[in-house]
Amino acid sequence: MWSLATAFLLLFVQAADPAAEGMKALEARKYDLAAQSFAKAVEADPKDYSAQFNLALAWSMLGKPAEAVAGYKKVLELKPGLYEAELNLGIVLLGQKQAAEALPHLDAAAQAKPKEFRPRVYLSKALLDTGDFAGAEQSYKTVLELDPKSAAAELGLAEATARQDRLSDAEPHYRRAAELDAKYNDALLALAGLYEKAGRKSDAIAIYQGFPEDIGARERLGQLLVESGRAGEAIPHLEWAVRQSPSSANRLALAQAYRQNKEPDKELPVLEQALQSAPGDLDLRMAYGRELRDQRRYAEAAQQFARVTQAKPESVEAWNELSGMLVSLENYPLALAALDRVKALGAETVGHYYLRAIILDRMKDTKGALASYQKFLAASGGKHPEEEFKARHRIPVLERELNKR
Repeated sequence: MWSLATAFLLLFVQAADPAAEGMKALEARKYDLAAQSFAKAVEADPKDYSAQFNLALAWSMLGKPAEAVAGYKKVLELKPGLYEAELNLGIVLLGQKQAAEALPHLDAAAQAKPKEFRPRVYLSKALLDTGDFAGAEQSYKTVLELDPKSAAAELGLAEATARQDRLSDAEPHYRRAAELDAKYNDALLALAGLYEKAGRKSDAIAIYQGFPEDIGARERLGQLLVESGRAGEAIPHLEWAVRQSPSSANRLALAQAYRQNKEPDKELPVLEQALQSAPGDLDLRMAYGRELRDQRRYAEAAQQFARVTQAKPESVEAWNELSGMLVSLENYPLALAALDRVKALGAETVGHYYLRAIILDRMKDTKGALASYQKFLAASGGKHPEEEFKARHRIPVLERELNKR
């Protein structure tokens, strides 16, 4: 009988042991219950670092990083240098974008177990995030010695190298990461963007060419080809992008390609379609106006530039274009008003002086035209020889007219 009673008592004590209950809950992934049980265990014995560690782990699994951080720090107070606590605390801090705070803990974990992959890969990420790119590069190389097939480490090494402006050295690692894990393919597109920022368009083009089914890549490829003076090559890519997902941006790029490739009959319809879908896009409207201008459809072009000035009165570019069209239409009063707007915006140049002189001359404003020609000559300084020749020719004529009065 005593043995049966003793066995029953032991079972009751085990069932009532909060740490044991917490472990069962952890294994069952019942993290709320685990946290409650380990909290009781810690309350019963505040110096039980094992229970404190498991409580922090439960908080972490529940997505409560602040509680987890506090818990792991308490563990390290109770048991300084505990590898698992250093590692987990570093990982949680890193996940909260607190790389500088995570760094010493991850470094301690990596030094404690130099042959372990996890502490070293997280330490490398912390070095990268804190801006120690050279340190991150060396650390990722160590990670790859531990696991040569780690796609994440290859990507980290690529990023650390790229951040040191060694893009050519970084590219093989970007490509290796993508070979090891297809989900890192898009990292190559990030490299292409870095090549663009560095002015290495041909290298960016080579990468974008490897993404024939990616709309963004094909669109950017087309734009770069246009910028590189290779409009004929750009057109198929931009036409494909427009068919797949038409936007004002890719339509404008396609129109620019047609323009550069001397296909104006194709350019104008594309711009018209783009404006229909994005009537508020002022850059698009300016491009449309310029094409109308180049096709000598001055009245229509003037309407487009006027709409831009209405929507964006501070646009010197639009006022300049509008004034030119109004001169071509021989609407001199409005052309003069447009130039006045440019002057009011503080953007008047030598060219504006000359254009103002021509307008006033044609309006038979002899005095005003003479003053504008003289102002132009004084400011030009030999930089516009053809216009200066014309101005010198007109000034005596205008002076004679004034003297007759």
